[in-house]
This record gives sequence, C-alpha cells and structure tokens, in this order.
Amino acid sequence: MHKYLDLWILFVTFMTVFKNIRNMINGKQFSSLHKLMIAFPDEQSCIDYLEIFLWKGTVVSPFDPTSKVYKCKNNQYRCKNTGKYFNVKTNTLFHDTKISLRKWFIAMWLITSHKKGISSIQLSKDVEVTQKTAWFMLQRIRNCFGTLDTEPLLTGEIEMDETFVGGKNKNRHWNKKVRNSQGRSFKDKTPVLGMVERGGRLRAFVIPSTSRKHITPIVMQNVDRNAVIYTDEWQGYDIVGQYYHREFIDHSSNQYANGNVTTNRIEGAWGILKRMFVGTYNKVSKHHLQKYVDEFVWRYNTRGLDNGLRFNLLLCNINHRLTYAQLVSNNIKNRNYEI
Repeated sequence: MHKYLDLWILFVTFMTVFKNIRNMINGKQFSSLHKLMIAFPDEQSCIDYLEIFLWKGTVVSPFDPTSKVYKCKNNQYRCKNTGKYFNVKTNTLFHDTKISLRKWFIAMWLITSHKKGISSIQLSKDVEVTQKTAWFMLQRIRNCFGTLDTEPLLTGEIEMDETFVGGKNKNRHWNKKVRNSQGRSFKDKTPVLGMVERGGRLRAFVIPSTSRKHITPIVMQNVDRNAVIYTDEWQGYDIVGQYYHREFIDHSSNQYANGNVTTNRIEGAWGILKRMFVGTYNKVSKHHLQKYVDEFVWRYNTRGLDNGLRFNLLLCNINHRLTYAQLVSNNIKNRNYEI
C-alpha cells in the first residue's frame, strides 16, 4: 500500500513540476514585470530557467553538439570531445557577461514591452548600471532582433515605401541648416526601405540611397516573385516592376488611394518608427541605425502577442554573441551592404 502511495506522490510531484515548467516557457507567469521578478528571485533561478528553456533537459555542448557532457561545479559543464568548459550562457547574448541575469531579464522585458523602447539612460537607472553598460546591453539585445534571414519570403499583397531618419531642417539653428535637403534628398538624413504584407509581417532596411541600384536587390531577396507590390510613383521601383506585378499611386498628384492600391499601411508603420525616435531615441547614429530599425520591426511583428510570450520569444533567439569591439567597429555590416 505504501509503495503505491509513494508512486502516486511521486507522480503528482512530477506533474506539478512539469506544469510549472510549461507555464514558465509559455510565459503565463510573466504577465508583468513584478511577476517576472517573483518568478526569478535570485541568479540561480534564472540559470535554471535558461537551462530548461534552451536545453529541454539535455545539456548540449556549444563546441560539439554530439559530444558527451560532464557536469561540474558552479553551473559549469565540460565537453568531452573538446575538453572545453561552458555554461548555459556560452556563445549567447549573455556570453562572458559580468551583469546578473536578473538585470538582463529586466532589460529584455522593458525593451520588448515598452511600445517605443527604452533609452540607455533610463535603463541605467532602472537596473543600476552605468549608461555605457546599459547602452551595450540594449545593443546586444537588438542584435538578436535582426537575425531573421531564415524566415520565409514576404508573400501576397506587399506595400513598399521609403522614409528618411534624421532631424528636420526647420528645427535646426540657422548656421546648421542644410540647403536643398527637402523631399527625397538625404544629405542630412538616412533612408530606410520598408515592405509590409497586408495583414502580415514587416521588414525594413537601412539603405545607402533610394536609387534602383539599392532598392531592387533588397526587394528580390525578401519578396516572393508571385507577390503583388503596391508603391508610390518613385522611379526607384521601375526595375522591380519588371519582375513583379506592380501597381502604384501618384503622390505628386495628391493621390493617396486608388481602389485597392494604397501605401497607407507602410506609411502608418513609418509614423510609429518616427515616434520612437522622437520620443525615446533622440539621437541615433547612422552606424547603429539598422539595429534600432530591427528593434522596431521585431516589436511591430509581435504586436499581437502578450508581454510574457514576447519575452520568451526573444529568449528563443539569444544564440547571437556581440562583443563591444564588434559593436564599435567601423566595418560593421548590415545584412545586405555596409554603412
């Protein structure tokens, strides 16, 4: 009798633990920052969660996935085939970090849940680190937003448009104004190309110019050949129109919709992007602009998820390491070109 009772207690205990783990992975316990902190009261709880989340109960060596792994002290493991030591943070967003995982989790929660992002100054106050450290943390997180090359191509009806990021000439001091910088001139601004599926995903890229030479290859790399493309009258899309079914509206004639032909969705997305820069990121260099655009795109594409699921979705994509030397290098590369 006692044997069956012990088995029943063991079964109930196992199911309780399994349910808690499943709820953690589904993000059900993280409906607010307060609940996130309750779920992770110390550093060990963060490490345990990451091991469950990333390894699913089987420790995998980052140096040789086929190798046998030995457990060591202080949450360390040793890869038998290579003889190297590692932990759950190795070769991830958290690689070699001196910042506690609790602070990293807070930063990840804030950047994914705040609609307009969070500045490095504000984060430095929230998690009690220096502004330079907070900026580096945010850039490492943004580096995980921009790794979408394996996603399927955009399909269906696609709206395309460009926008220009930079201060308005009318707001500059008289001796800092830039002549002939109106319209599509980008002497003092940086162009960004965007494409959005109607009812679907958004992609956006910082581009050197809005010419055919720079627009055409990006469109062909990201849009299915059977898609229908809606643009404005800009000649930069002329070659694209030779490979896709393209329809356009003429903004120069004050035309903003012609039946089903409109670019209102992508222009609405640009409005949100501009509010992000005006309200939170007041000064962004061209060198790092793509990472901020990636952050915006990721938040736009996950707008239908609750904050807990967004947090866990980001955890699914943390296997991207970025060093400070790489971040500040002048040779940093975007997905399709250098800036």
